[in-house]
Amino acid sequence: MSMKKWMLSLTAVTLLWGATSTIPTTEAASSSKPIEVLLNAKKIQFPDAKPFQDDNDYVMVPIRFVSEALGAKVGWEKTGGQLAVSIKNDAHVVNMTVGQNTATVDGQSKTYETKIILKQNRTFVPLRLVSEGLGQTVEWDKVSRWVWIGKKEIAALEDTGHQAVSIEPYKKTIGTIPALLKDDLGKPYDKVLIFKQSDLPIKLLRDIYSVEPYTTSDGVPYLRMRVKTKSTAGGVFYMTKNKDTRLRSPLREMTQDNGDGTKMIYYPIYSSADELYLGTKNYKSFKLQDIEYIGFRLQGDGYIPLMVNPWKSN
Repeated sequence: MSMKKWMLSLTAVTLLWGATSTIPTTEAASSSKPIEVLLNAKKIQFPDAKPFQDDNDYVMVPIRFVSEALGAKVGWEKTGGQLAVSIKNDAHVVNMTVGQNTATVDGQSKTYETKIILKQNRTFVPLRLVSEGLGQTVEWDKVSRWVWIGKKEIAALEDTGHQAVSIEPYKKTIGTIPALLKDDLGKPYDKVLIFKQSDLPIKLLRDIYSVEPYTTSDGVPYLRMRVKTKSTAGGVFYMTKNKDTRLRSPLREMTQDNGDGTKMIYYPIYSSADELYLGTKNYKSFKLQDIEYIGFRLQGDGYIPLMVNPWKSN
């Protein structure tokens, strides 16, 4: 079979692989998702106390970890039964008191919508204090419940310290669908690049903001991804614990425009095409936990990107 015919055949199979499910009828409550803070498009890791939204829907962040990530020094002093907190960097000085909704920024008094509080032995401040006090561009991303601080340019995966490795340990599993072993010009891949969900957002040949499970109200499971609106949806493949591969195409009718330059795309977990083309019986029994790696088809420059499945069973 010629490469052109093989690619046409693969395209037809891919379309079928993703065309067996229905549009979701309900969204999971966004308030259940944890808040993430990104500095220059890289997530800040909080070892204990996490950012949260208070009862008035104001985003509160643990100021020590944010300040230290920005190169500022944080100090505490207890006087007269009150806890005073100071933040200093090369350009700004912030003084605040726990329990108050005011702070002094470079000698000027600023009033905030909610009080500075002490929780889990951490000082939490309203998000706006970070931008005013530390001179940073700050943006609240309600879609993913992210706080963007500083630059929003997402780094390419290969520029984040990740190294591509030989495809050989993964070749047999990926090769159960032979076309996945070649790029769009027919050149064989000899490398894979392994990354984790915690590395997101990343730039492959498109920007990928998030990858998460999603289940409709009638119990149908999907993998949901947030990507840039103008990027090609593309396909993914699941490398399973049984050392075979399941190809999936995005369900076009489920795609949602977030209205902010990004969109949500949905990939089915199980598909009737598994039975039709692989002879897999009881195809609906295939679960997210059965997947070892999530592959991104035709998205790496000379390598195949593989995300470790954080939801796999042991």
